[in-house]
Formats: sequence, C-alpha cells, structure tokens
Amino acid sequence: MRAFFLSTVVIAMLQSAPVVQAQARIEVAPDGRHLQEEDGKPFFYLGDTAWALFHRLTREEADQYLRDRAAKGFTVIQAVALAELQGLDTPNAYGELPLVNRDPSTPNEAYFAHIDHVISRANQLGLTVGLLPSWGHYWRDGDRRIFDVESARSYGRFLGNRYRDANVIWILGGDSNVRSDQERSIIDAIAHGLEDGDGGKHLITFHPRGPGLASEQLRDAEWLDFYMNQSSHAARNLDTGLYVEHDLALEPKRPVIDGEPRYEGIPVGFYNEGYDPRLRFNDDDARQAAWWSVLAGAAGHTYGNNNVWQMWAAGREPAIGANRPWFDAIQDPGARQMGFLRHFMEEHEFQTLEPRQDIILDGPAHGAAKIRAARASDGSRIIVYSPQGEPFTLDLGELAGGGMHTQTWFDPRYGAEYPFRTEQNQGIQSFDPPSSGPGTDWVLLLEVEAEHGSSP
Repeated sequence: MRAFFLSTVVIAMLQSAPVVQAQARIEVAPDGRHLQEEDGKPFFYLGDTAWALFHRLTREEADQYLRDRAAKGFTVIQAVALAELQGLDTPNAYGELPLVNRDPSTPNEAYFAHIDHVISRANQLGLTVGLLPSWGHYWRDGDRRIFDVESARSYGRFLGNRYRDANVIWILGGDSNVRSDQERSIIDAIAHGLEDGDGGKHLITFHPRGPGLASEQLRDAEWLDFYMNQSSHAARNLDTGLYVEHDLALEPKRPVIDGEPRYEGIPVGFYNEGYDPRLRFNDDDARQAAWWSVLAGAAGHTYGNNNVWQMWAAGREPAIGANRPWFDAIQDPGARQMGFLRHFMEEHEFQTLEPRQDIILDGPAHGAAKIRAARASDGSRIIVYSPQGEPFTLDLGELAGGGMHTQTWFDPRYGAEYPFRTEQNQGIQSFDPPSSGPGTDWVLLLEVEAEHGSSP
C-alpha cells in the first residue's frame, strides 16, 4: 500500500504592506481541453469556493484559511470582490465598504487594499485566486443593479490594472445568467475593462446560475477562455459528467470546469419546495461529483462547503442552514479528498486522458453507481471510477501493446493504493472492487508495464 501524504506548505509570514507578486500565468493548453502554466507545465484546476473571503475575514483569519487550502492541495480560491451577503452595505472586518456611495466608478482604496493583501498571501502560498468582480445581483436587471455599461468598463479596468501582475483568473457572473441585451452589454463591458487593465494577461470565464452552463449564454463571447458550469445542489447522484460532455462537444473548443457542484454540508435541494433541511450532502457526494466530472474530461474541479463559502461563525446570520464555524468546517473530509484526487491525476498525467465510456462492456451505466472511464491518448493507462464499488467489465484491448500491465485499486476516501494481480491480464476482463455500497467508491488504475517489468 502507498498512501498520498500532502505536505504542509511552509512559507514565511508577510511582514510588510502587501505587494502582489508576479507568478506563472495560467493559460489554455494547445489542445484546447486543459490549462497550463505559461512554461507549458499542466495546471490542474482544483478550486474552493470562498465567496465571502474578502468581505468577512481578517488578515489573520484569511491566512489561516489559505494555509489550510494550500496544504490540502487546492490550486484555485474562488472569492468575490463585491460579495453576495450584504456586500455593498455591510463593512468588511476593518470597517470598510467596497464602493464610495455604492458607485462602481469610485472603489474604496482601503477596502481593496485588504483584497490586495489576501491575493498576495494566496499567491505566496502557490494559490491562484479565481476573482469574481461582482456577485450577480449587482449587474442583473432589477432593484439591486448598480452597474451600467460605462461604470462596468471602468470597474473592470480598475481591477485589471490593479491585479495585472497577480496570479488571478477572472470569473464573471456570480451565480447568475445573462437574460437580456442590457445584462449582456454590462458583462461584455466588465470583460473588456479587465482586458484594458491587464492587457489580456489573465483567463476569463463565467459562473452561471445552477444548474446551468455558461456555454448556453456566452458561447460566442470572444473573451471567454474556458467554459464553466454549475451542476449545483439539486439532488444526490446527478451525473456531473454530463455537463462536461456537453461542453467538450462544442466549437470553439474550450476547457471545462464545474465551478459550483454540490457542497459538503449544504441541504440537498434547498431551493426545491418541501426539501428536508436535515438531509445534507456529505463527502461521498463531493467525491462522486468530482471524479465523474474529471473522468468525463474536465480540466479540474471545484469543491465547496456550505459553512466555508460564507465564512460563517457565531454572531452571523446563517445562510442556507450554515451550522458550523468555517474554521472547523475547513477540516471536513471532502476537502482533503479533493487533494487526493488532484495528486492522483497529476501523477497519472491527467492532461493525456480522454473519456472512453466505450471500453466499459458491462456495469452500471446510469444512476448512483454509474461507472466512468478514461484512457491515456497513447494507450498506456486506463482509469475507471466505480462510485459504489459495483463490478464492471472492460475491453483491455485498448491498452497499448496488448501485454502485461499493472493493476491497482485506489481508495479516493483515504488516498491509498492497493496493487493486485489476476490470472487474466488482457482481452475482456471483469473487475470486482474490494468493497461495495453507498459511499464506498473505488478507482481502478491499469498501466502498461515497461519491458523491464515496471510501469512507465
């Protein structure tokens, strides 16, 4: 057995006023399906939704949160400048509001100095910030809208220039869909303002309302660098891979990320009439969403926790049934398990994987136990996910060489690997995971052996 141990990131504390550091820029890989650093190193997008990070936490609290996420293997922190929960009218931890007189053309320097600090600290820890300029209800048509086209471009230009040398990804939308020409003109203006300010250095995407797809609204947007969907929180066992499959079939070809799946600790289907607030998603649900999505071809995945996104603590009004302080909830098991996913995928060259449902000859094809499979483009490995440990049958002729290969069960709950051998090592073969049942998921790794007897 080999276990994955995620080492804690140890970096000296920031001693002076925050100065945002230049880091490797994230870009779309040449294949149009993945992300990479500007030197060509593959970048696995492992996000955490920390929507209220800038608005609610002190610098010391933000540091605690960021160090935890870096240690667990996250690569992207998704946070909002103009936050959802009374973000324009309730001051941040230092008594500052984001805008002067609620005018996006006049940002408050002191408020954004705090954001500077948090982004700088995140970058020091090797984290990219998925920065949402605004939550959706501030640009949508309605009583809470504060933007017009002119102020949207001005605000975008302000952010783009301010963070042009930071390691950020721009995420527009903020849990909202584009429903009118006016809304589209505002979103376009923010995007073009960001490009004016940073010279087009950073990727831009769009976070839609869920369940939903940015591609259905903005496929023609020339500024959209990758597709983001929101598989959302409606029900257990919703196959997140279907969203990925939809977007990967589109032209132009763009990478795909689920920017908001079912959150650990959030009531199941909370926006549906008659939902049971006691029934909540757990780490099993989070893992299932992640592995389904990645093996369907996503360029990474986003995790979320109901108590963490809002940075809930005693004394704050809980949203959607928040019931545990964020500083306790960051230790919920799903977050650590996302790190196991990332490190497994990086070790096995996720950027070479292609979805291959056709190699599954038998096994659950629908529902909670649905099997998903992917194959390396050179045939050197096959990866199969069984979310409830159900057996399945594969066509091993898809492995290169047709000879011997290593066989390993990976436990995505604990990050452990269990090599095994069978008498049959080629042709049609059935596999029975070590255990089965709800919450008992397994990953099968098949790798072609090198001539000297070890895997490549």
